[in-house]
Amino acid sequence: MDLGAIGVWSTAFTHGDRAEAKEAAAELEALGYGSLWLGGTPGGNPRGDLATAAELLGATGRVTVATGCVSIWDQPAELLAAAYHALPERQRRRLLVGLAVSHAEFVDRYRDPRTALASYLDALDRAVPALPPAARIVGAHGPGMTRLAAARSLGVHSHLVDVTHTARARAALGRTSLLAVEVTVVPHHDARTARPHARRLLAPFLKLANYRRAWLRRGFAQEDLADGGSDRLVDALFLYGKPDEIAQRLAAYRRAGADHIAVQVVTAGRGLFARTAWRDLAAVFR
Repeated sequence: MDLGAIGVWSTAFTHGDRAEAKEAAAELEALGYGSLWLGGTPGGNPRGDLATAAELLGATGRVTVATGCVSIWDQPAELLAAAYHALPERQRRRLLVGLAVSHAEFVDRYRDPRTALASYLDALDRAVPALPPAARIVGAHGPGMTRLAAARSLGVHSHLVDVTHTARARAALGRTSLLAVEVTVVPHHDARTARPHARRLLAPFLKLANYRRAWLRRGFAQEDLADGGSDRLVDALFLYGKPDEIAQRLAAYRRAGADHIAVQVVTAGRGLFARTAWRDLAAVFR
């Protein structure tokens, strides 16, 4: 499955106007992006992930469409596999099913995430027909989950991570597994203007234990996670500057081992399409 070097990750695909979602998907394909990621938000999404993916697949002819990510608690594995195989084969060839364990803060029956994910992948394998490992990718940050993803899926999709985390994930994955990294861009040129927008997006994630543990493992301190996040944390997790400067920083993720970068542009609302910023960035990627 070809994701291309650069894709677009957006909550607008799952929370925005459906007609504009299809229009934007067609434009992004024309601009040269390789993949479209159905961005999620903490606590779940209002639409069926594969149903939304099918709409974008129908509006495009080349790009890969990926879910980022389906919570393993929201849909039984057998139903997810059935929904996948209900799509036409020509669409399944361009569909990557991202899976994630979500967060204890939102799931009453939450248990050991690695064990739960392994059981879910077993169920996908037992489904008739199965959802194949080559058509799924795992949202992972820790080393144990990363190794599980390498063994049981196409690879790892990471979210809100810095370049150092990307290098560590590549080392844990080895060279044969896919590493797709979501990188968040604030479309402002200077730090003073950009940081408040970054902190607004970061705020709900700072409350989640899984993310906090991941950032502490990376080397950030508790004080970096307080008061909306330190400048050090924000500057590591978010990119801002002119389009060519952002492109240079994205290249650092590629050098660290990312096979694919899914660019999320911060907007004023999760249902808004950042079409001007996507066009500006596409111009420097060509």
